[in-house]
Amino acid sequence: MGESTKKILVVDDSESIREAIDMALTGAGYQVHKAIDGLDGVKTLGDKSFDLVITDLNMPNMDGISLVQEIRKNDKNKFLPVLILTTESQNAKRMEARNAGATGWIVKPFVKDQLIGVVKKVLR
Repeated sequence: MGESTKKILVVDDSESIREAIDMALTGAGYQVHKAIDGLDGVKTLGDKSFDLVITDLNMPNMDGISLVQEIRKNDKNKFLPVLILTTESQNAKRMEARNAGATGWIVKPFVKDQLIGVVKKVLR
């Protein structure tokens, strides 16, 4: 793996979703790290640098919007793209996520090619 391999953090309390995203993105040549909820995500981010975070919206301990807010508090993560993965399609939640600093939105259930397409666009 060269320097060009993009590192993606996937935060979701569902193991099957984490695995599905991991398989899709690893297959597309990305390096995937996983966290089980927002708190674990913050811990995993720590002082490491990632190119992208994909997070679920509804999780125990810390939800996706709180995670985005935590990520944005750290200056080094000011421009880190964060995609919210959710079954929610309500505009209010989208606005809340955007206001917290989320870059975009992927609706579950996602199609593998669609997920990879969005990731490629964000990581251009």
